[in-house]
Amino acid sequence: MTEDAHKLLNKAQRAVGAAARLKDDDPDFAVARAYYAMFYAAEALLVDQGLRFRKHGAIHAAFGEQFIKGGILDAKFHRWLLDAFDKRIQADYGIDVALTAEDALATLRQAEQFLAAVRQHLEPRESAS
Repeated sequence: MTEDAHKLLNKAQRAVGAAARLKDDDPDFAVARAYYAMFYAAEALLVDQGLRFRKHGAIHAAFGEQFIKGGILDAKFHRWLLDAFDKRIQADYGIDVALTAEDALATLRQAEQFLAAVRQHLEPRESAS
């Protein structure tokens, strides 16, 4: 695993921790942090392949192309990333959006599973080095 991919996984783990702390008291922000955990994990996969992108949509598309279409990861992870992005947009920019603690918990659980799958993919390669 590259150093930058490792740093992104650490950032993803911190985002999961933040989402867990916020889920009950501030679900909008918790959902946003859970999305960013998935985003950083997807970015880590791409960076590890030498691929870098600046926009969320480009990372979403490249993640789907490189890791979902090829059957490397389950397609549910791409759906979760896109759904969490939509919720994050609502939470960050919506005026009357009211995400619940249940929304935050569900998105957090998805982020935890997403991060675990990415770690499982990247870390065996690291121990083989």
